[in-house]
Amino acid sequence: MASDKIILGLDPGTNIMGFGVISNKNQNLKVLQYGVIKMSKEKSHLKKLKIIFNTVNNLINEFKPHDISIESPFYGKNVQSMLKLGRAQGVAMVAGEINNISITEYAPKKIKQAVTGNGNASKEQLNKMVQKILNIEIKDSKKLDASDALGAALCHLYQKSNNQTTKKSWKQYIISNPEKLI
Repeated sequence: MASDKIILGLDPGTNIMGFGVISNKNQNLKVLQYGVIKMSKEKSHLKKLKIIFNTVNNLINEFKPHDISIESPFYGKNVQSMLKLGRAQGVAMVAGEINNISITEYAPKKIKQAVTGNGNASKEQLNKMVQKILNIEIKDSKKLDASDALGAALCHLYQKSNNQTTKKSWKQYIISNPEKLI
């Protein structure tokens, strides 16, 4: 795995936004913070976007991440929901961009594949694997959106470490990902 990195993972949404910050120092993973921002009581969409921007900006200022990994919107039948989700993602990305932080988007299936080995895993399966890999217990009120954000951060870490390996092999994968062995 890439060493000495801090990654901010985001699962953007306009009612609930999940976030997770992990560090990888000398191949030692550590959760620095995770949680959710609940905005369902806020009626104004513009105020929700401002909350998202300020939250991401504050996380950047506090943790100084090297990279931001963000879950990209997936296809939905409700066009209005997709538009709002895209705006939430865009505002989060702008917060990273103005702070000169590298931003990478990952599809939900890519995140699930990287963390669980199954792109069709449920959110609950992703949550359990995130907790196991990071050796944490995610409380119910924060559960799925926070674990999605931590999953996005882990996915980015795994993708970056795989891209740095010139020769890929199962042996190297197992050495690089011992937490995935059962």
